[in-house]
Amino acid sequence: MTPTPDITAPFIGRLKTLYADMDAAYRKAADHYGFHCRGCEDNCCLTRFFHHTHLEHRYLREGFRRLPDALREEIRERADLARQQTAAAEKEGAPPRIMCPLNGEGWCRLYDYRPMICRLHGIAHEVHPPGRPAFRSPGCAVFSRRAAGRDDFRFDRTPFYRAMALLENELRQAAGITVKLKMTVADMIATFEDRPS
Repeated sequence: MTPTPDITAPFIGRLKTLYADMDAAYRKAADHYGFHCRGCEDNCCLTRFFHHTHLEHRYLREGFRRLPDALREEIRERADLARQQTAAAEKEGAPPRIMCPLNGEGWCRLYDYRPMICRLHGIAHEVHPPGRPAFRSPGCAVFSRRAAGRDDFRFDRTPFYRAMALLENELRQAAGITVKLKMTVADMIATFEDRPS
């Protein structure tokens, strides 16, 4: 029996290129501000991010499958715990501040596979939504303190959002995907199978 070709494969190369462009733009802005996350007194891995693209879900799963068996099992357990802790915090009406299950010893175990928002978070930026006024975010609290008094740098996320939306729409059409996605990293890990679906 001929194996079914992975319809995601052509999109992964384009995603990697997009990620490289994001990383380069972020690095340029970070260098301007002298802002680098190592030694940060906060940790963005404690922030509850929702991810909305099937393509990034599949790419993260690809990275997860490359990890050693024991590490995959450890991360699965951490993901289950994070989801339980999040549910408990929500039940109590508290904003969840729970470490991402991929964070190990202060660093992402799937750093090269991390989703878009993990790559872009922290630095002051602007976005130009279609048909709506542009808006600017001041960045995270640590950034605001460290970058105080420095000249402003125009870091526009819009081209990256547009490119990601285009890729995601193309994948959905090619794969016949109609359901929307809204998951944390812990939620995504809970869906991962060790073998391709």
